[in-house]
Amino acid sequence: MASLSTTSLKLDSAMKERVRRLALTRRRPAHWIMREAVEQYVEREEQRERMRQDALAAWDGYRTTGLHVTAGEADAWLAKLEAGKDAVVPKCHV
Repeated sequence: MASLSTTSLKLDSAMKERVRRLALTRRRPAHWIMREAVEQYVEREEQRERMRQDALAAWDGYRTTGLHVTAGEADAWLAKLEAGKDAVVPKCHV
């Protein structure tokens, strides 16, 4: 198990009260609520950054090669998937 360290967090009284009420409702310590909130935030932001990096890489790839699919091609493919049909990914073209 990873070693734990203490970090201080300053909250205004209104937020502290909201955390306290939620902790009572959830039958969890306020510490657990705050730790869970930080963990979920960090995971969401890490995912957002991965998506941003993927988008930048895709843009660089397009600028380098010119390969792409049109919006219509992508929409048609996604519509088939949404309908539960097997659909081949459209081929990229210049």
